[in-house]
This record gives sequence, structure tokens and C-alpha cells, in this order.
Amino acid sequence: MSNNENAIRVVRSVIQVLHDGHKGFATIGSELKDEAAKRYFLEETQIRSEFAAELENELHHLGVHDVHEGGTAAGTVNRIWGDLKAKMGGGDHTLLETAEQGEDEAKAKYEESLKEKLPGTVRDLLLLQQAHILRSHDTVRNLRDSKKSG
Repeated sequence: MSNNENAIRVVRSVIQVLHDGHKGFATIGSELKDEAAKRYFLEETQIRSEFAAELENELHHLGVHDVHEGGTAAGTVNRIWGDLKAKMGGGDHTLLETAEQGEDEAKAKYEESLKEKLPGTVRDLLLLQQAHILRSHDTVRNLRDSKKSG
């Protein structure tokens, strides 16, 4: 596989996880009772869309002209699970646990992707985005911890 083909594969896989994050934040955010958490989740849906658009732009620079990426099967299952938990009365803590699992997947994808040989512009963009993903994971974890019952 050429370096360009590898970079395209890596970028596509990150875009899929970003789409999962966008959909997951929207789904879970709509179910949260805590207004501050709802606002945070709404902001994150926008950021994930922006990150995906930035990476889609990089795909264009790599020669991909038709960019149509969706999410992953695991992301769909995670969103359905979160929706089911909400409908069963899981509450904010349970929803935030589900969101943190999604953030764990995003963290892992960025870490895995950055181990690959990538063009400098792609690597720089992934590093910038990864820093935000790490902060977001910690924010979601802290929100979850603040909602622990008992």
C-alpha cells in the first residue's frame, strides 16, 4: 500500500469515528437532564462535524474527489445502547457512561492513527484534533463522575 493510500485509509477511519461522535453526542445530549451537559454535548456535535470537514478537505488534497463517509457499526450499536438506557430511565450518569465509552473509542482511533506514517499536514491536523478529543474525554468523564448516585 502506498503512503498516499495508507493516509487515505487512516483519514477515512478517523472521519468515521468523528461521525459516530457527532451522532452520539447529539443522541445522548438530547436525553440529558443537566442543562450544562446538554449545552456541552451540543457544542461537541458541532466540533465533531468541523473536525470531519477538515479531514475531508485533507482527503481532497490527497486526491479523493468523492468523499462520503458514514459512521461505524460499533458507533451505531453504542448510540442504540445509549438510547435504550435513556428510555429505561438510566439517568444522566448512565448516559454519560455511554458517552465516555464513545470517547474512549475516539481516543484509541487517534492514538492508533498517529502511529501510522502520514503526510505532515495530516499528522499536524490529527495532533490538534487529538488534543481536543483528550480534553473532551476528560470533560465527559468528569460530568459522569459528578452524576454518581449514592
